[in-house]
Amino acid sequence: MKTVKDYIRTIPDFPHAGILFRDVTTLFADARGFRMAVDEMLHPWAGAPIDKVVGLEARGFILGGAIAHQLSKGFVPIRKQGKLPGATLSQAYKLEYGEAVMEIHDDAIQPGERVLIVDDLLATGGTCQAGAQLVERLGGQIVGCSFVVDLPELGGRRLLQTLGLQVQVLCAFEGA
Repeated sequence: MKTVKDYIRTIPDFPHAGILFRDVTTLFADARGFRMAVDEMLHPWAGAPIDKVVGLEARGFILGGAIAHQLSKGFVPIRKQGKLPGATLSQAYKLEYGEAVMEIHDDAIQPGERVLIVDDLLATGGTCQAGAQLVERLGGQIVGCSFVVDLPELGGRRLLQTLGLQVQVLCAFEGA
């Protein structure tokens, strides 16, 4: 029987030499694999009070939208700087080489709303940490964070757990 991991292809040397890119588009393209991933990402949160699902740009939008639909909850995108119209809050975070900024609409989360954060891949944890900070700045309470893939060598799960966040992943790949 296939697992979610079986639907994910690895592309060597993308986007740079020495990188093993974990490509979830093959998972999304297969109806059975995509359904399996969404169902497995939902399972740990069954019965948990969740008001909103937050998806991190960009593949987190695909997963987050599907999960929000299944839960009959609202979906909120957290995007790269300059992509959202209207008033936003911004949060800078570190990349391997440099810095980036994520944004959320300033009215997307109401104080006290319980939020599930979703993305495809957990590497260093910087993007999710920035997303969590934005949710918390709006007064949201983070129920947990859900990912398809973890790259444990990069320490993202450890970082998020030290911040007190509950982290769930469907599979892990060794090597960065």
